[in-house]
Amino acid sequence: MNVGRTVFAQLVEFIPAHEFRRCVARYRGQYRVRSFSCWDQFLSMAFAQLTFRESLRDIETCLRALGGKLYHLGIRGHISRSTLADANETRDWRIFADLARVLIAEARPLYAGDPLGVELAETAYALDCTTIDLCLSLFPWAHYRRLNAAVKMHTLLDLRGSIPVGIDIKPAKIHEIRVFDQLLPEPGAFYLLDRGYLDFARLYTLTQCLAFFIIRARKDFRFRCVASQTVDKSTGLRCDQTVRLVCFYPLQGYPENMRRIRYCDPETGRQLIFLTNNFSLPTLLIPQLYKCRWQVELFFKWIKQHLRIKAFYGLSENAVKAQIWTAITVYVLVAIVRKRLGLDLELHAMLQILSVSLFEKTPLIQVFTQTALKPEAPEVANQLQMFTI
Repeated sequence: MNVGRTVFAQLVEFIPAHEFRRCVARYRGQYRVRSFSCWDQFLSMAFAQLTFRESLRDIETCLRALGGKLYHLGIRGHISRSTLADANETRDWRIFADLARVLIAEARPLYAGDPLGVELAETAYALDCTTIDLCLSLFPWAHYRRLNAAVKMHTLLDLRGSIPVGIDIKPAKIHEIRVFDQLLPEPGAFYLLDRGYLDFARLYTLTQCLAFFIIRARKDFRFRCVASQTVDKSTGLRCDQTVRLVCFYPLQGYPENMRRIRYCDPETGRQLIFLTNNFSLPTLLIPQLYKCRWQVELFFKWIKQHLRIKAFYGLSENAVKAQIWTAITVYVLVAIVRKRLGLDLELHAMLQILSVSLFEKTPLIQVFTQTALKPEAPEVANQLQMFTI
């Protein structure tokens, strides 16, 4: 039995300390810092994510109650609400963003062999965004509409393992199509896009970079059919066509042919129309692959339900981004631990176990594999029974 290190200390050992120091040095995070280091700040914020703390006062009360255990958690500085608030306001959020990217680069190879759900050898990504609502009176810098404020978390998700490859947090006023311009296409990869990203000039950029896209068409989509292939209508397919745009400006943006597939969902009866620049995949595989895009919606739902990105510990843009990136770091960290220890547990179950066992001095693998209580020993009576049945 491990008698010297807490579960929390064992967990954060999966974070490469030298990489964190490089992130801090890159943005001068330790400039004029005396006692409460960037590492103390990160551990405090990670503790808040793992134990579902709702406020700075909540974090301060819980950590101070630990007393001498803070040293074994790795926190050396004095914990106070004002100190943590100042750190979130002033220390660059990009420190935690770069740390998250380091862990993402470590996690992706671990999940590269996971099944995608369809027979596809290439990498598949889903690009989408979610809106995080804020209070306009407290977050005026994130003004969205007349009565509310919000930020959008734009996410490029690797569908093998649901690992976020790229995340960008911007004010909700900025349309998601603008984030498309920051995308660095990977040749041979598939990008599954929502209709909000339907811009033919930008889609043509993916084609020029030898990447593939699958996107749903709008109802007013105008085209000219160049060729058509027969399909098995018993599978829900209705047509598989090679089409060309006819309107002037869309044709200027995308001057080549595209593939148009019309599909009727057997479960809902909805008619869905897909556009893609890939002409080699089997017809039925296109709607099946696009269905995997739903994983990014589940990812957004998961982090909003199980991580602290609704109630924020600071009011500035820097504090909000630092908290969101810390949440992403914790998500990827738990995903890495899951693969490194060879666990067959859902991430949600792992978070629940960690939330009640962070301060135990038990080997980490034992915390997750100890799922059942040991049966109690039967009571032994000294007196013999007078009657037997």
